Amino acid sequence: MSGPMPSNSRNIFLETFGCQMNVLDSELVASQLSALGMHFVDDWKQADVVLYNTCSVREHAEQKVYSRVGRVGKHKAHNPHVVLGVIGCMAEREGRDVARRYPQIDLLCGPGELDKLPMLIDNALKTSPHRRASLSTKQVALQGNTHRRTGTLAATEDHLEMLDLSRSFSPDEHHGSAYVRITRGCNKFCTFCVVPNTRGPEVHRPPDHIVDECKRLVDAGVVEVTLIGQTVNHYHYHHGAAVTVGGVQQPQVGQVIRAPQPLADSHTTPQDATSFAQLLARIHDDVPDLPRLRFVTSYPRDFGDDILAVMRDRPRICRYLHLPVQSGSNRILKLMNRGYTVEKYFDLLGRVREALPDAQIASDLICGFPAETDDDHAATIDLLHRALFKNCFIFKYSPRPGTAAYTRFEDDVPEETKRQRNNELLTVQSEMSDRVHRAMVGRQVRVLVESISHREHKHRSAAATGFATGVPEANVELRWEPARTVTQLTGRTDGDLIVMFDGDESLVGSIVNVKVESAKPLSLFGQIAQTPTPV
Repeated sequence: MSGPMPSNSRNIFLETFGCQMNVLDSELVASQLSALGMHFVDDWKQADVVLYNTCSVREHAEQKVYSRVGRVGKHKAHNPHVVLGVIGCMAEREGRDVARRYPQIDLLCGPGELDKLPMLIDNALKTSPHRRASLSTKQVALQGNTHRRTGTLAATEDHLEMLDLSRSFSPDEHHGSAYVRITRGCNKFCTFCVVPNTRGPEVHRPPDHIVDECKRLVDAGVVEVTLIGQTVNHYHYHHGAAVTVGGVQQPQVGQVIRAPQPLADSHTTPQDATSFAQLLARIHDDVPDLPRLRFVTSYPRDFGDDILAVMRDRPRICRYLHLPVQSGSNRILKLMNRGYTVEKYFDLLGRVREALPDAQIASDLICGFPAETDDDHAATIDLLHRALFKNCFIFKYSPRPGTAAYTRFEDDVPEETKRQRNNELLTVQSEMSDRVHRAMVGRQVRVLVESISHREHKHRSAAATGFATGVPEANVELRWEPARTVTQLTGRTDGDLIVMFDGDESLVGSIVNVKVESAKPLSLFGQIAQTPTPV
């Protein structure tokens, strides 16, 4: 690699770990840095700046980052001008300690400070490699213990909002779908989760900003918008308390709720406020050219019937809900501080399926949580049988420093037991997913084509056609069809079911109708339908 380039033409490599929130953060960061003239490359060895956008929810994700950091450290021994940055939740949770243990790290930036990333990169590039080795000269932007603000944002400017407002809307930066953030952070304080400490309190964006972002995405060719947040259904923007700084309406810090909330409805939402249900309705009605609108993730304790009514009455809102349950044992749910019981969770499932009979539901489970017994595990298996999730993300519990469970509870479930329980839950969920998918065979579904499948090309054998003419073989006409390469595409239904089918690559980013012909536990298989699917 040649010597350092001018700061406005640096090559940057960015790798993302974790959830949709991190994916969107990376997209916003890339948009911000590209606007400053920086170029993104696919090979980290060709980069002047290497960034890892990290996740702290599970230990496995952090171990991957440590491996990458070690690899880049060796590379920097021969390329000292390279800048290595760790951004996101892991940077916030670990703080300066991670840079102390890994001196090859030049900058740290938490998820609540990403608007400062260009300045950090510029400063790091202007600092000599020798000086960067000192902890005191590393570039750091972390919220630390001050991130739990009180009140209603105290009329202070939310600089991170500008990161969302300044995102680019190029048609080349999506395959028909895009994320739009409506909330940041979390106020739930589940004992196993680091998010309230790494992403801070709930912050709700102004609805005008959200609707405008959706409109601009549609203008750029997006056909599906996914509203995201740690607890999207807790969205609530009080217009009477809105603050404007520098001509920009500011997000609002949400109320910290430590007790179960009543179901939201039109009678409990103040007229000068926007609830999540009202936000959904407004986006659907004000952005009529948006074919599909979906959202993740919903918190089971706070899901009101008003949301279901909006979904029922507005056809372009996808019939899909992600409702993490985490355990089938009331005792474990209480230790997790989830704020609901299994009975309340099934009451929610019943309300969903009554209002939206065609809805698909996904969930999350943690097995091997501290003090989990065989009876608790059996209760979770029973829940899986009864809930009939389309899929469920199942993880073994791992203690996360900074969480309440890390300090309060002993990690007393042996690793082998966790592994066994994890495998048992995966087996049961596979059976349930198979039931859900097989029920779709013979139906016609709308599919947003996302990409070419991993089994990208299937070769069909050449066909030989002979004509029995009764004349010598030399006079038999043979016509050969050349071998054709058919592309297998993959996409998702309105209910988030994965579908694979043959089609032209040009269909990526569009919505097509597919007739489902067969099913497996993880996906459906079909062919493009000739008749439209009724909406």
